[in-house]
Amino acid sequence: MMRQAQIKYNNIHAGVLKELDTGEYEFTYDLEYVKKYPELFIVFEMPVTQNSYRSKRLFPFFDGLIPEGWLLTIAAESWRINKNDRMGLLLACCKNTIGAVSVHPLIDKQDDD
Repeated sequence: MMRQAQIKYNNIHAGVLKELDTGEYEFTYDLEYVKKYPELFIVFEMPVTQNSYRSKRLFPFFDGLIPEGWLLTIAAESWRINKNDRMGLLLACCKNTIGAVSVHPLIDKQDDD
């Protein structure tokens, strides 16, 4: 099952983050976002482009949005999510972040078939 998240920048749909079945992660900026906001990257290491970014681990920027310490313990226990399930924690905890970027769960369209 592939998990996905809509990534918003200042409440504007910026792109989609996916946890692929291979265990890799992929982030792709939305084409409309690329056209309208070519200079509004969500993180310096990932400039706005039509190409997808791939990583064997959750991108450090997104991992950094996940709570740490005692707050991580509370979040993991409240949602019954393993602390090592970084995508699960990101989806559960990062809709209302302090910064400009927010994470919103998307339902896998393949599951609807």
